[in-house]
Amino acid sequence: MALLPKLRQLIKRPVSASTVGVRRPTAGPRRGDAPHEDALRAMLNDDPNNIKAFQALVEIVRRRAAETGETEDPLTAPHPDETYEADRKRRGDLAVWALAEELAGHPRAWYPLVELARLSLDDDKEGAVRRLATAAERDTSGIALSEAVGVLREAEMPVDALGLGLGHWRAREHNPEVGRQLVLAAIEAGRPFEARHHLDSLGLHPDASAVAAIRTELEPHVKAAEDASPGSVHP
Repeated sequence: MALLPKLRQLIKRPVSASTVGVRRPTAGPRRGDAPHEDALRAMLNDDPNNIKAFQALVEIVRRRAAETGETEDPLTAPHPDETYEADRKRRGDLAVWALAEELAGHPRAWYPLVELARLSLDDDKEGAVRRLATAAERDTSGIALSEAVGVLREAEMPVDALGLGLGHWRAREHNPEVGRQLVLAAIEAGRPFEARHHLDSLGLHPDASAVAAIRTELEPHVKAAEDASPGSVHP
C-alpha cells in the first residue's frame, strides 16, 4: 500500500488524550528495549516536544518496524535489493507516523506535528503546511516556527517557508533563529530585498549578542544576493 493512503487511515483514527505517551499493549513477550521505550514515552508524556527523547524513540520504532515480518535466517537470506529496502523504509515511516500522530494529540505538542509534516510533504503539501502552521501556533518561543521553516527549506520550498514565517514571526519575542531561517529562505527564493528586510528586523530582538552573531554569519550572503540581483546598481 502506498504511504499516503495508509497515513490517511491513521489520521482518521480517533486518538484519546489519555493514552498519549503510553506504550501500546502487546500480547507478545516484552523486548529488551521495552524499559527504555517506556522511559522515553514517560518523558514525552511530560514534554511532547522533547526532541532528543522523540528521536530516540523513533530509532526504536523504526528498528522494530524493519524487523517485522523478517523470518529468514540473516546468514542465508539473499542480499536485500532496492524493493526490500524501500519496503523497510515504508514500514519505518508508518511506525513513526503512528508515533507522531499519537503524541500530537497532546494540546502542547508541536514537534510531533513537524515530523508529521515532514513525512507527508511529498504526497500532501497543503496538509503538511497546515500541520507546520499549527505547530507554530502552539509554541510561543518561536522554536517550532524555526523548525517548520527549516523543514520547508529542506524540501526546497523557500517561498512557502517565507509565507509561513511572515504569518507567524514576532521579531521582538521569537527566538532569533526564526529570523535566520527566513533570511536564508529569502535568499533561496531569489528575494534579496526581503532577505535584507528580515536581517534588519532581527535588530528588534533584545538579545543583541545572538543577533550580532547571526548578522556576522548572514551579511556576506545577503550582500552577495543583492549584488547578483538584476536590479542592483554597481559603482
